[in-house]
Amino acid sequence: MIDTRMNGIGMTSARTRDRLVERLRAEGIAHEGVLERIRNVPRHLFVDEALGSRAYENTALPIGYGQTISQPYIVALMTIALISDLPPGVTLQKVLEVGTGCGYQTAVLAPFVQHIYSVERIHPLLEKAKQHLRALGVNNASLRHTDGWHGWRSQAPFQGILCAAAPAEVPPELLEQLDDGGRLVIPVGGRGRQHLLRITRDGNEFRSRELSPVSFVPLVEGMES
Repeated sequence: MIDTRMNGIGMTSARTRDRLVERLRAEGIAHEGVLERIRNVPRHLFVDEALGSRAYENTALPIGYGQTISQPYIVALMTIALISDLPPGVTLQKVLEVGTGCGYQTAVLAPFVQHIYSVERIHPLLEKAKQHLRALGVNNASLRHTDGWHGWRSQAPFQGILCAAAPAEVPPELLEQLDDGGRLVIPVGGRGRQHLLRITRDGNEFRSRELSPVSFVPLVEGMES
């Protein structure tokens, strides 16, 4: 029964996943490793069963608590922004993920990083993410219930930081925890006017490149039990 749900049938089958990958290619996603990971991660396991038939649409879906699972295109875009230009076979050592959510982005990113440190402010979501990642055998991620505004200082510096919620301005503590040469991929702005940025640290300087207009839930301070 578990294997059947993992592999998917009907609207969650391999053929449906292939169609999603082809849509992503048509929209400009060209990193074959990321496309293969999108194909292989069973997105339907990360959403409520009632939404399973929509899991391989290229759209964000609700996961409860006012949060969403990002659309596959954005997950792919953010992953590539973090890992692009790495030589073949080379992975980032340590990446901080702000906003674990249901764990889908974590699962997609996992093969490209030696270890992911992921923080989530909503405790029930964090527990679900742990279950999902355990079921998929993702064992290179440490998850923590904490306020994402402050990152994970004891594990810094990070070669990459990926933020899955949008602040009005980049939190200074995330910039401080970025390693020299590291990249922060983050949506910035209020609702309806957000832009996905890739910020690269060069000593005490930070170079910013705008990647795409996006729509994310806001990055909220504090925690929920």
